[in-house]
Amino acid sequence: MAAVTLTGVEKHFGTFTALHSLDLTIADGEFLVLLGPSGCGKTTTMRIVAGLEEPSAGNIRIGDRAVNDVRPKDRDVAMVFQNYGLYPHMSVEENIAYPLKVRGLPKAERAARIRQAAEKVELGPLLDRKPRQLSGGQRQRVALARAIVRTPQVFLMDEPLSNLDAKLRVTMRAEIKHLQDELGVTTIYVTHDQIEAMTLADRVAVMSQGRIQQLGTPEEIYDTPANLFVAGFIGSPPMNLIPGEVGSGSFSAPSIRLDGLTFGASGPAVLGIRPEDMTVAEGAGVDMAGTVYAVELTGESNLVTVLLGKERVIARAPRSWRGKAGETIGLKADRSRLHLFDKESGQRLENPRTADQ
Repeated sequence: MAAVTLTGVEKHFGTFTALHSLDLTIADGEFLVLLGPSGCGKTTTMRIVAGLEEPSAGNIRIGDRAVNDVRPKDRDVAMVFQNYGLYPHMSVEENIAYPLKVRGLPKAERAARIRQAAEKVELGPLLDRKPRQLSGGQRQRVALARAIVRTPQVFLMDEPLSNLDAKLRVTMRAEIKHLQDELGVTTIYVTHDQIEAMTLADRVAVMSQGRIQQLGTPEEIYDTPANLFVAGFIGSPPMNLIPGEVGSGSFSAPSIRLDGLTFGASGPAVLGIRPEDMTVAEGAGVDMAGTVYAVELTGESNLVTVLLGKERVIARAPRSWRGKAGETIGLKADRSRLHLFDKESGQRLENPRTADQ
């Protein structure tokens, strides 16, 4: 096991810059998720660690060793890919054994390590099968076993669950997390799925346009997003972001006014409210009123999309709540869970608070 350190790493493809002076340290044994939309630089970062891409500038260290000039096969990392990367003509056992065979390990040692790796991912009864005889989840387990059997210093996982159906993704998330906890191997995991990031990671690096927008625990990323990009990217559904004005103890926007707040700023701003921090209300408890646009039952609750003038916001209502498109309803915001962002820079400002906080 080993820490991974990237210092001033840049990557240019012609005139396009994929990574801008990236600084990142993954601690020994940490599970770090690189999260962001397509083209944000997350896969490029992982490929640079693996040695599959050469950085245009900067340094990469694995443990106490600089690896800029070290070939991929000598970096002691194991990769798990989106498309599994299995050899179709080989059995499960032969696929798992391949890294050990290339390294010239004795047959007896290979057999023992194959058995141990297969048992960890519950593949023992399937060792004689070919990949075409396996389900998607079983193929992904073979890919994991092939990585485990090498006992590498670092696991690199590139969207390994994206080809699986929704139910199987949930199962495999739990298996990957359990496996990493058990093995304690430093892991860099790339995904565009923020649910995967929140459920798997010790820390999340949210990326956009070749830069890390925020680095922190899942709780920190969710509770205190650093800017509008992170606020809008994290959460399902994402945070409601309402442009308006702050000052004199209030936030105001067309069809919206929240009074009794204290701010350290005044002028144009964007107010953030997560759907679970907005509830359907009546009477004196109403902060804003609007027209129901849609109601979506998710099972444990209803997601209610409401038109507030030209703005759409989403609130959660109990699953027993019944509302119809077109009717007028009131909403109440949890004043202790508001977020405020600078309208121009998009950066987080101090949280607005109620006057008695």
